[in-house]
Amino acid sequence: MGGAFGFMLGGAVGATLGAVLGHQFDKGMKNVAHRIHFGDAERRQTVFFTAVFSVLGHVSKADGRVSPKEIAMAEEVMRQMQLSADQRKAAIGLFQQGKQADFPLDDVLQQLRQECGRRTTLLQMFLEMQIQAALADGELDRREKHALLHIAERLGFSRRRFEQILRFIEGASAYERTSRNRRTPTVADAYKTLGVTPADDDAEIKKAYRRLMNQHHPDKLVARGLPEEMIKVATEKTQEIRKAYEQIRDARRRH
Repeated sequence: MGGAFGFMLGGAVGATLGAVLGHQFDKGMKNVAHRIHFGDAERRQTVFFTAVFSVLGHVSKADGRVSPKEIAMAEEVMRQMQLSADQRKAAIGLFQQGKQADFPLDDVLQQLRQECGRRTTLLQMFLEMQIQAALADGELDRREKHALLHIAERLGFSRRRFEQILRFIEGASAYERTSRNRRTPTVADAYKTLGVTPADDDAEIKKAYRRLMNQHHPDKLVARGLPEEMIKVATEKTQEIRKAYEQIRDARRRH
């Protein structure tokens, strides 16, 4: 029956999901599988969910091994999404599928792009999650970067845009790690998070802040097809963006 659900979704994403559901369906995977019967929004959410975790597995294996920190990163995404036990099993199964040598990466990315259409903010959220996973061990291996650039180009992002998104995630990841370690992020960390520099004027910084908030607004992303389970991931990202902006604003007021 899992294979049948995958067939109904179709394409490489359907095959990947079907392979997982074929093992998990009888254990209660209806919460994920039943969406395939619904409309375009639910279908898009299912494709996004499937692609996120399977490609996370592929990216994590890009440097030849999956590090404990990369596994922890995938588990953190699952925690943030507050997945049910059955959804978590599906996500783990998809992660394992993505690690396989014959994983059809390009076909999965093509289907994701088709489902998302012109919803570039949704595709950007997907790419950001993959970059964040690759940075989980604190460094970006050459092979990982090559894999991420390939993913970005397949989703329609230019190399220049990829580098911009990469810098944003590097800054945001450093800002988040500093906060998690109970240390106050520096103003320099905040500038990196917003993708701006101290030389930029207040208007440019506010413009960058508003653009990032608009791109990561949870309600807008869900409306465009982000699975509702991932709303907390988007919410935490907007919180980091807001904190970074407020830190820069306060620092400038003091001077």
